[in-house]
Amino acid sequence: MTVERDRKDKLLQQIHTYAQEDTALAFSGGVDSALLLYLLSQAARETGRQIYAVTFQTALHPQADVSYARQFARSLGIDCHVLKVNELEDTLILDNPPDRCYYCKKMLYEKLLEFAGEHGISNVLEGSNGDDLHVYRPGFRAVQELGIASPLAQYRITKAQVRQMAGEYGLSCASRPSAPCLATRIPYHTPLDMHLLARIDQGEQFLKSLGFDNVRIRVHRDIARIETDPGQFSLFLQKRKEIIRGLQALGLSYLTLDLEGFRSGSMDVHL
Repeated sequence: MTVERDRKDKLLQQIHTYAQEDTALAFSGGVDSALLLYLLSQAARETGRQIYAVTFQTALHPQADVSYARQFARSLGIDCHVLKVNELEDTLILDNPPDRCYYCKKMLYEKLLEFAGEHGISNVLEGSNGDDLHVYRPGFRAVQELGIASPLAQYRITKAQVRQMAGEYGLSCASRPSAPCLATRIPYHTPLDMHLLARIDQGEQFLKSLGFDNVRIRVHRDIARIETDPGQFSLFLQKRKEIIRGLQALGLSYLTLDLEGFRSGSMDVHL
């Protein structure tokens, strides 16, 4: 879906306005924040201001994201500043309530604002897009309360449009699958366990190494419910024995393939 010229022009104008001053971006390495980082880097070439890519290294995010974020930022000539945060120190996050994302985003972005204050940075941005305004995203409330700008959401740029723009600019992230917080793999009200989250992360990386693109391992007690695109079900069956050996070696005992396939927010259906 192509972005209307008017909204795209307004987004680019806003990015150029931000680049008149030093700007920090919460940079996950995902396509949304990567597009913003690219646009900011281009605008800053004209203004001469500093752009800071700030990435969080946490127990709740896939570790491969930090490596990709560093690599992508480096390709733009921007240093990636990695902030280490342990969200599980907060019992409001550890207990995994339905609004867990609110407390998590608040913790992370308060750290981001501290970083901005220490470096005298005027503008602080993050990458929520237009689609995030229409689904369950309690973390976006924290973004708004803290006064962090979300230009993609502001101009109603959808995920599909973000990918389309990233492709137009030739960015490597254009087709990169989304990699949300690992806590989304656990049912609400089930306390988060750092060791289980690490095993889920390893399991998903293992599945990706076998050729799966969009893939999630959702763990319900002893059952690992695996989501992938229906078009890859045949690959799943071909690799069945290898998948069983690899995932059971990680302590995932009962393995199931979700017939509905990959879908974001599948843990939210009962909310």
